[in-house]
Amino acid sequence: MRRRLSAGVLGAAALALVTPLALSAPAYADHGRDPARKLVQDVKGRHVERHLKVLDLIAKVNGGTRVSSTQGYNLSRDYVATLLRAAGYKVTVQPFEFTFDGYRTKPVLERVSPSPKPYKNGFFNDYVAMGDSPAGSASGTLQAVDLVLPPTPAPSSTSGCEPADFAGFTRGNVALMQRGTCNFAIKAKNAQDAGASAVIVFNEGQPGRTDVDLNPTLSDPSITIPSFFTSFATGSELAATPGTTVKLNWDPIVEQRTTYNVIAESRGGRADNVVMMGAHLDSVQEGPGINDNGSGTAGVLEVALQMAKYRPVNKVRFGFWGAEEFGLLGSKHYVASLSQEERNDIGLYLNYDMIGSPNFVYQVYDGDGDAFGVPGPEGSAQLEKDYQSFYGSRGLPYKPSEFDGRSDYKAFIDAGIAGGGLFTGAEKRKTEEEAKLFGGTAGIPYDPCYHGECDTIKNISKTALDVNADAIATLAAKYTYDKAALDAIHKPGAPHTPPAAARMAAEVAHDDVPSAGS
Repeated sequence: MRRRLSAGVLGAAALALVTPLALSAPAYADHGRDPARKLVQDVKGRHVERHLKVLDLIAKVNGGTRVSSTQGYNLSRDYVATLLRAAGYKVTVQPFEFTFDGYRTKPVLERVSPSPKPYKNGFFNDYVAMGDSPAGSASGTLQAVDLVLPPTPAPSSTSGCEPADFAGFTRGNVALMQRGTCNFAIKAKNAQDAGASAVIVFNEGQPGRTDVDLNPTLSDPSITIPSFFTSFATGSELAATPGTTVKLNWDPIVEQRTTYNVIAESRGGRADNVVMMGAHLDSVQEGPGINDNGSGTAGVLEVALQMAKYRPVNKVRFGFWGAEEFGLLGSKHYVASLSQEERNDIGLYLNYDMIGSPNFVYQVYDGDGDAFGVPGPEGSAQLEKDYQSFYGSRGLPYKPSEFDGRSDYKAFIDAGIAGGGLFTGAEKRKTEEEAKLFGGTAGIPYDPCYHGECDTIKNISKTALDVNADAIATLAAKYTYDKAALDAIHKPGAPHTPPAAARMAAEVAHDDVPSAGS
């Protein structure tokens, strides 16, 4: 029997992994060095990686996850808060309520025969439970329903859309259907009426409709059988052998829970000229979240610890957000809790979500909107130029990333605060052109373990992590230690109306994709 580590034992082990300098350096210890010049030298990629090893350890002894409201998340919160307090920051742990929508026990989808095979749960893996699928278990023979294999360009599959599709269906079997033509609820209801014990719908196989890249919902309380959605590859594999038997289980939970943000700010510096940066601290339930978003958390944390050595000109504040994976909830809660005057005091917000993707590209949020047509508030264009200058100074390529509200900067830019940040890629596949420019492998995702159980310490590019930690330090130094630089972009109370149609279109494009750099 494996003995579970106590929080105290885990904390001791975690702190032992961290450089002693992080805990021993008093605030403002060194007045004789130019902080803007030295900070980048102080931030070491190997120290950032040590924080990731701690987060990885925390996940390993807590069910493989650091999802908000669990012990894995709470220990991550305590680790970050403890180091920041020891470095001299004023730390606030901010609680808030949210709706936890997950599962009690891990979902199961297995091929029992022929050749037993377990499938991987999670977005961009093999399958997910449909968003409001009833709980339930089923074992039995899989029966294909009017499939189109291989896919043809047109027409769309009509699998399961008509009761007649189930002529000859054997009661108690698991119905295997294909996405297309009618909504998922119609397919599931027809299967249930035909006596199916469970439903599996796989993606259609048309261009752009192959992966587990959305979370379909049934929205029909009369459906009482568990319903899963799989990739085209998984569905095709299951359909390949008549008489295949499967086992599945879904044990969902939806309830109100409490989670936390961690906010740390310097004790000195101009309070009406705040430099703020942040990263989400939580993972998804399916995995430990070491790239998404331990990487951003570790980068911001290490920069904060090193910045504690120098007296700031402008106040600097760091946010580590909870429940990002449930809809950017922590950052939204924080911004909503501020008065208008407090929002006006924030000169800029810099966001770091997935900065160590193993098949990375260096991406900069499109602050001026020239690439994707959705600019940020005034000052965002300058922040984009700053990141571009950083990569250019090192002879490194870069490309723009949509400023589409998919991560925690959204609440800040919607409040009219200048924003920027970095991103090394998630579920999208690297192109041939990108592989020539950045290296890596074309045709596979930037992060093949995105939102999966394999997002461990092994799922990190040390190169990207080291480079982007320096980028975090470079912009932090520029705006924290130079009043004029921040004054040039800080326009308190300046009106900002996002281009409604463009931003809505960008958000709709991602409305079925889990939050991420998440």
